Amino acid sequence: MTSSVTVALVGNPNAGVTSLFNALTGANNPVANYPRVTTSSATREITHKGVVLRFVDVPGIYSVNSQADDEKVGQDFLLDQSPDVIVNVVDAGHLDRHLFLTTQLIETGIKRITVLNMIDEVRRHGTVLDTEMLASALGAPVVETCALKGEGVDVLLDTIVAQVAAPAADAIRLHYDTHLEAAIVRIQDHLANLHPQELTPARSRWLAIKILEGDDTIINRESDHPELIALVTKERDHLAHEHDEDAATMLATSRFAFVNGLLREARQQHDDPDQRFKLTRILDNFFLNRAFGLPLLLLIMWVMFETTFSLGAVPTEWIKSGVDALTKFVDDTLPAGMFHDLVVNGVLAGVGGTIVFLPNIVILFFFMAILSGTGYLARASFLMDRVMHKFGLHGTTLIPMVAGFGCNVPAVMASRIITNKRSRLIAILISPFMSCSARLPTFILFAGAFFADLAGTVVFAIYMLSIASAILSAVVLNRLIPGSGSDAFVMDLPPYRLPTLHSVLHHMWDSAQGFVAKVTGVILVGSIIIWFLQEFPKDVAYSQDYDAGIVQLEGQPDGADKDEALRSLKAAQAQEKLEKSYMGRVSIAVTPVFKPLGFSWHESSAIMTGFVAKEVVVATYAVIYAQDKGSTGWTDAIKAAMPTATAVAFMIFTLLYAPCLSTIAIIAKESGSWKWAAFSVAYSLSFAWLLALAAVTIGRLLV
Repeated sequence: MTSSVTVALVGNPNAGVTSLFNALTGANNPVANYPRVTTSSATREITHKGVVLRFVDVPGIYSVNSQADDEKVGQDFLLDQSPDVIVNVVDAGHLDRHLFLTTQLIETGIKRITVLNMIDEVRRHGTVLDTEMLASALGAPVVETCALKGEGVDVLLDTIVAQVAAPAADAIRLHYDTHLEAAIVRIQDHLANLHPQELTPARSRWLAIKILEGDDTIINRESDHPELIALVTKERDHLAHEHDEDAATMLATSRFAFVNGLLREARQQHDDPDQRFKLTRILDNFFLNRAFGLPLLLLIMWVMFETTFSLGAVPTEWIKSGVDALTKFVDDTLPAGMFHDLVVNGVLAGVGGTIVFLPNIVILFFFMAILSGTGYLARASFLMDRVMHKFGLHGTTLIPMVAGFGCNVPAVMASRIITNKRSRLIAILISPFMSCSARLPTFILFAGAFFADLAGTVVFAIYMLSIASAILSAVVLNRLIPGSGSDAFVMDLPPYRLPTLHSVLHHMWDSAQGFVAKVTGVILVGSIIIWFLQEFPKDVAYSQDYDAGIVQLEGQPDGADKDEALRSLKAAQAQEKLEKSYMGRVSIAVTPVFKPLGFSWHESSAIMTGFVAKEVVVATYAVIYAQDKGSTGWTDAIKAAMPTATAVAFMIFTLLYAPCLSTIAIIAKESGSWKWAAFSVAYSLSFAWLLALAAVTIGRLLV
C-alpha cells in the first residue's frame, strides 16, 4: 500500500485555509468570514496523479512563536508532526501582515508552496503581483487561487505533486544582523551535538531560532540540558546589551524588513490603497454606530427568525401533506398488527413529525451564511463587547455563542478564540444555553400551535432569551469561579465581502444534509425505541370497561355522534395503555419533579429523551400522540393538553436544560475535567427549572 504524503495547510486566521481545504478535498468543514472557525486539525486523503495526499487543515496561527493558547494546536502540529509539504495560505490582499508567518515557515526548512488566496479581490482593486519574483524570494512555488470559486485548485494540486517529487533544495535564509546570526549558529551547533541523529541542519537552525526567541515549548523540552539553557541565556543577554533590543524583537524586525522590501519590488498598486477601504469605512460607520448599531443588530436577528418561520410555512405544509399522504397509504396498505403499528405510529410519526421542519432549518442557515460570509458577524462581536464586558464576558464570546445557534458542540470548541483561561471556561459553560438547531423544531411546533399569528416573534424571543440567559449565567459564574478578569478585546476585523452563491448554497446544503442525517439516524432509532417503550408490556391487565364500551358503541347505528364517542373512548383506552407502559411508568415516576411547572408525564417523557439528543423531543410527542390522534392531529392534541402558560414554560425548559450527550463530552474535553461537565448539567437543570417556574407562575397570573 502506498504511503500518503502529509500536506499541511497553514495560514493566518481568516486567510481562507479551510475554504481551500474544502476545495482541494471535497470536504464540508465550516467556513466563515471571521477568525477561529477552525479550532482543531482536520484531515482528509485524496489521490492525485497516483500520489496519495493527506491534507491537514491546521487551525489559523499568526506566528509559530505566539504564546496564545488558541494558536498552540497549529504550532504544536508544525513542531511535532513535521509535514512533508507546507501549503502556506496567505490573503493576497493583506500580504504585509500575512507574509510575516511565511518568513517563519521559511526557517522550518520544510518544502513549501505559497498560495495567494482571494486573488480575485486583488485583481479587482487593480493590484498586480509579480509571482515569479515572490517565488524566487520566498524559495517556494507561488500559486494564485480563489478557494471559494475553485480557481487555481487544479494548478495547486499539480504543484504539490511536483514538490513531493522534487529533490530537497537548500533552504533560503533571511538576512539577520551579524551578531544575531552568530548567536543562531552557536545555538544550532549545540543542538546538533545534543541530537546528532534526530536533527537535520535546517531543523536545528529552526529550533535554534525558536529557542532564542523564547519559545517555552522548546525550552521545556530541552530543560534537561542545562548547558544549552545557559548558552541561550548568555546569547540573549549579549544581544540585549549590544543592541538594546531583545532577540525576539530583532528577529521580528528583520522579518518585517524582508517583507516590506519584497513587496516594494513584487507588488504594484494602481489605485489609492485608502480608496479600497473607503466602502468598508462607510459600512462600519453605519453598522458599528454607537447609537443604533446594537438596535440594528437586534432588528436583523428579528427579521432572520420571522422570515425563518413565515417563509418556511409554505414548504413545511407541502412536506406535511406528503407525510400525511404517505402515512395514510401505509396505514391502509399494511395489515393490522404490531409491524403496522411500528411503522405508522412509530417510524412515520416520529420521523415524519420532525422532517417537516427541514425548510425552517435551511432558511435559518441561509441567514447565518450571509451574516458570517459578509463579515458582519465579526462586527457584531465589537457591538456586543461593551455590553458583555459589564457582565464579565469577552466581546469575542459572541462568536461561540452565535455558533451555538447551529450546534453547541462547535460552539464550545470555538471558545478557544478567547485567550484568558477563566473567560474561556465561562464561555464553555454558557455555550449550551444557546438555542441549537436541534431545539428549533420544538419551538416552531409550540409557537405555531399556541401563537400562530406571532410565531416568528415568539421564536425570536426564545433566541433572545437564550442570549440573556447566557449573559445572566456569566454574572453568576463570575462570582463562583475564582481567577482574574478578562483580557482586552483584540480582534482582526475582516473586510466586507459579498458571499458567493456557491458558499451560501453549500451552507444550506450542508445544514439540510446534517438535519436529514439526524432524522434518518438518531430520530429514526429514537422513534422506534420510544414506540417500543410506550407499547410494552403487553401483559398488563387494562380496564375492561373500555372494551365493553367500544363493543356497545359499535353496535349502534352509524352517525357523527357515534364516531365521536368511539374516538373519545379509544383515546381514553390508549391513554391508559400509555400510562401503564414502560415509558409511562418511568415518566410518571419523575413527574412530581416537574409538577410545579405544570408538566404532565408526556412532557417528562420528552424531557428525558431529549437528554440524548434534542431532536428527539418532537419525535417523542409525535409518537405518543399518534397513538390516539393519528398523524394529522397530534399538534392539536398538544394544544388541547396544556394551557398556554405551561407551553411557554416547556419551551423555556427545553431551551435551557441539560445539554445533549455530545455537548457534555466536549465540555469535559475543552474544560479539562468531567467535574465541569457535571457542573454544567446540574447548573443548567436548576437554572431551567427556576426560569420555567417563574414563567408558568407569571403566566397563570396574567391569564
